[in-house]
Amino acid sequence: MRNPAQALSHEMLRARGRLIPLDRPLLMGVLNVTPDSFSDGGRYLDPEAAVTQACAMVEQGAGLIDIGAESSRPGSDPVGQDEEIRRFIPVVKEVCRRVSVPVSIDTTKACVARLALEAGAAIVNDISALRFDPQMGAVVAEAGAGLVLMHMQGTPKTMQQAPSYGDVVQEVRQFFAERMTAAGDAGIGPEQILLDPGIGFGKNLSHNLLLLGQLDAFVPLGRPILVGVSRKAFIGQVLDRPVGDRLMGTAAAVAVAILHGARVLRVHDVGPMRDVVTMVEAITSSQLKAECRRLNVDC
Repeated sequence: MRNPAQALSHEMLRARGRLIPLDRPLLMGVLNVTPDSFSDGGRYLDPEAAVTQACAMVEQGAGLIDIGAESSRPGSDPVGQDEEIRRFIPVVKEVCRRVSVPVSIDTTKACVARLALEAGAAIVNDISALRFDPQMGAVVAEAGAGLVLMHMQGTPKTMQQAPSYGDVVQEVRQFFAERMTAAGDAGIGPEQILLDPGIGFGKNLSHNLLLLGQLDAFVPLGRPILVGVSRKAFIGQVLDRPVGDRLMGTAAAVAVAILHGARVLRVHDVGPMRDVVTMVEAITSSQLKAECRRLNVDC
């Protein structure tokens, strides 16, 4: 659990001139405009269905919307640039027009990112952490966009083929430090960065559980932590549940992530996860107030 000093810190993300407060956990709603994503592939291929879902997630409490047009499920093949643009751009334009919250685009391609940012997106969620496209850093820097740096061992095609670490937490921490330096070299300020340990991306069950239980190890890096656990395979492994029956497992993982320092939670089921966030905040706030009274300090 975060200590009182951490709980009192007011973190923010700067994204295209917007200051997004992260002093309390923020829900990022997942919107996949893909035919083959592991959980909701095909449901929002139609642009109007996608926009309707985005608006519904905002009404349910999402503070960010993350739109993806290329599945990154284990074993997936990359999608061509033209196809990704065809799926992405009409949805991004309309979602940005219809919702007030910042929109994130989930892509590793600089050209796609540039067009989506021109269409109104504010954040680039790059699962390669600027490694797959050498132009991505410049695109993010030029736009002043927010940037998610995610850890992944391998590629979506290969990442679950026997992932291996000596110390997964320390190796992910070192990766973050290296990629933050690379982002800085590209002209991206630290205030533009979120860090995502990449749950399920090149990790086995043990790796995922260790990372969730030790998210605090990344707090000293000074940037907010984003965690995506929603409906993922590790929950199915623990509970022996199919994708459509992992709501309670997701809720438990989200609660643990918040207690260990996560500030952005990437989720499919925004309404139920809003209740999780509210309960965790009520409990931690009560503990913080009690500690402040004990120390006789203002909170």
